Amino acid sequence: MDSYSKDRTLQICEELKGQGLPITIIQNEFLGHVEQKNFALSKCTHDYVISLDADEALSPELKESVLKIKNNFENNGYSFNRLTNYNGYWVKHCGWYPDTKLRLVKKSEAKWAGDNPHDILKLKTGREIKIPGNLLHYSYDSISDHVNQTNRFTDIASIVAFRKGVRSSLFKIITRPILKFLKDYFLKAGFLDGRYGLIICTINGLSAFLKYSKIYELQKEN
Repeated sequence: MDSYSKDRTLQICEELKGQGLPITIIQNEFLGHVEQKNFALSKCTHDYVISLDADEALSPELKESVLKIKNNFENNGYSFNRLTNYNGYWVKHCGWYPDTKLRLVKKSEAKWAGDNPHDILKLKTGREIKIPGNLLHYSYDSISDHVNQTNRFTDIASIVAFRKGVRSSLFKIITRPILKFLKDYFLKAGFLDGRYGLIICTINGLSAFLKYSKIYELQKEN
């Protein structure tokens, strides 16, 4: 599923398709993270689907777990931990791990939900089973990438929150970033991730600051 990307995504997929891999490419204008993934899910042709973003891959252990389940599906959904790589470093704390994700589902019993840009796959019925292995998430190549995406995501999140009735104040703008940093750095043991732990938790706090600042700006405009 591609939203008319400008990088080499389609070229790479076409090259792999030419090598005999059974790849189907579908393009669709990007209407939102939740909407795009539900559209992709609707186009899948098998009963069970595993959903991966372009920056995600299966660890060898997770691949083995999925192949075992593939021979005998018994549940509507299977979840596993996601491990994030940040500029070459695997993050084990900061609230980023284990970061359990439901990603292997029976198509008819699952739907993407959540508030853009934070989508989440949920089951309509049945229960999910957690399986061994990590979903490897190759997130940011640099601190600049992280800051830039935080700015983009808080643009979206602030609008969605404002439309849902969330309101901000100077008190929230000041306190929410501090609380977010303290939670991720101390309660979620971000300090154990060293220098990158400090950077990640600081940018997490920045995210809260930007979101509530942008909501406050929307209040003033309206």
